[in-house]
Parts: sequence; C-alpha cells; structure tokens
Amino acid sequence: MGLDEVKNLVVDIQQGNIAPVYFLMGEEPYYIDGISDFIENNLLSEEEKGFNQIVLYGRDVSIEDIISNAKRYPMMAERQVVIVKEAQDLSRTIENLLSYVENPQPTTVLVICYKYKKLDARKKLSKALRNQGVLFESKKLYENQVPDWIRRVLGGKGHTITPKAAQMLTEFLGNDLSKVNNELEKLQLIVKPGEQITPAIIEENIGISKDFNNFELQNAIGERDVKKAFGIVQYFAQNPKSHPLVMTVALLYSFFSKLLKYHSLTDKSLAPKALGVNPYFIKDYQTAARNYPMKKVSTIVSSIREIDMKSKGVGAANLPQGDLLKELLVKIFD
Repeated sequence: MGLDEVKNLVVDIQQGNIAPVYFLMGEEPYYIDGISDFIENNLLSEEEKGFNQIVLYGRDVSIEDIISNAKRYPMMAERQVVIVKEAQDLSRTIENLLSYVENPQPTTVLVICYKYKKLDARKKLSKALRNQGVLFESKKLYENQVPDWIRRVLGGKGHTITPKAAQMLTEFLGNDLSKVNNELEKLQLIVKPGEQITPAIIEENIGISKDFNNFELQNAIGERDVKKAFGIVQYFAQNPKSHPLVMTVALLYSFFSKLLKYHSLTDKSLAPKALGVNPYFIKDYQTAARNYPMKKVSTIVSSIREIDMKSKGVGAANLPQGDLLKELLVKIFD
C-alpha cells in the first residue's frame, strides 16, 4: 500500500467509517507508525483518552491480555481505543487473535502494529481481518520509487523539488521513509512556502555535496568526463565514511545494468517505464549509450562485479576503497 491508500484510510476514519480492528503489517514502518499515530491522536478527545485509550507492547503482553482489554466497555465515551505496538513480538501466537477478530467488540477500536513481518494470507486470521476490519500491508519502496515519493510528500505541503535534488536525497538516505521524512520536515522549516528545493539548498542544509556525490559520479562516467570522475573518486577516497564503496558500486551496477536494458530496447520511447526511471533522467542514458556500446557495457558490468568481490576481500589484499574505485574507473574508461 502506498500514499494514496493511506490517505483513503485516513479520510475514511475522519468521515466516521471506523473499523473495529486495524491490523497494520509489513516491511515499511513509516506508514504503520503514521496510521497508528493518527488513530491515537484523533479518535478520542483528550478527556476520553484517560480512561479509554490503552497502549500495549507486544513484548509485555499475551494475545489473551489484548483480547481481555479489547472486550472491556468504554467509560463515559462512545468507544475505546486499544493500540498494540511492536506486535511482531507475538508472531508465534498471533493466530490466536482469530476468535476476537471473528466477533470484535463494536465499541472498541483495536490497532495492531505488526512491523517487518506479514501474516500468512492463506490462514484464517488474514481472511477474518479482511472481512471484519482493515488488513493493511506497508511495503518497502524500491529506491527508484523514492524520488517520486519525495515529490508527492512535498507537493502535499505546497513545495516543489528539482529531480536532481530528489535524487541526491534518495542516494544519501536510501529508502528508509522515516529518515527521508525527517530530512524533508527540516527542509520545510527552512524553505519559504512555494520556494523550490534545489541541490544548493540540500547541500547547505543537509550536508550532501551537490558536486561530489554518487549521482554526479554516475553522470561524469556517463558523459566520459574522465577528469571530473577521477576528481569525485579522489574526494570519496578522502571521505570514505561519508561515501562507502558498497553504495557507489551498487549505484554504478544499477546504472550500467539499466544501460544494458536501454541498448536492447527497439523502441526507446518505452525507456522510462522499462528502466523504472524518471523521464527527466533518460537523457543521461541516451548520452551514456552513445559513449558506451552494448559490448562495452557488458564488460563494465563484469568489472563492477569484480571490484565488488575485491571490496569484500576476495582476491585482493584489502586495498583501500579509493584505490579500488580508481581501478574501476580505469576499466570503465579503457
């Protein structure tokens, strides 16, 4: 489930279409926390919360404890809310919730936060949750989906961001949405309403260099700008903690694998969809395709794999990261 499904779920709650059970599961904790926090903050008034809102933690309770709390009646309120955080600690006995889910207390809203795991769809509990409540799966975004997610989140707050700036954030922060969102919230405090977030703003406020990063290295290689590429690699060698080799190798492997796919497309207009790339960046693949024929790209992909193995200590006497990257550039530009 993505941003749209979350919005629909929140709108449903705001309109009073409240389910008796919300089972929030999956690899991406950001949405699970977001929905759970929304219910915790908005379903009951401050006066009602004292007697009618209970937060439990999976490691401290049993399924039986949860059920007995859920079966209580609210005190001087229309409903009570029971939230179970870190419910994945109850994964061995979670199916025991079935009896309650099949016949939930109508005056209770039970929220189960089941992070990093998901229920077996074939078992009865999953089916009962679909019938009686909300079964929500929060999936991890692929890294290539994160820039679009950043644009949409900022768009909802009245801000825009350049594609390069969104790419820089993704490269620096990966696909941990909580981490990305924290940085976006900082930026929104700094940027005036309506002002576009640019690479310069990111460099100034988040500390990611707009000139010395993996994205710029990829561009320099794609354009066969030897001097610029070696300059970036030299900068990485001096700042290995901020620019781990594993990240650079993964990005270059992804770029050249997509370039291989780009070469094989008969209809290049299908490239954005086929490569899973924002149309804005297709020009980078067009440039790289002119500079690296298909056969050369295959050789480069093999060289990247070889450097990856060497970085893990296979067939190399622990060479410094900078030396391995320079070796890779020599092979790419050969």
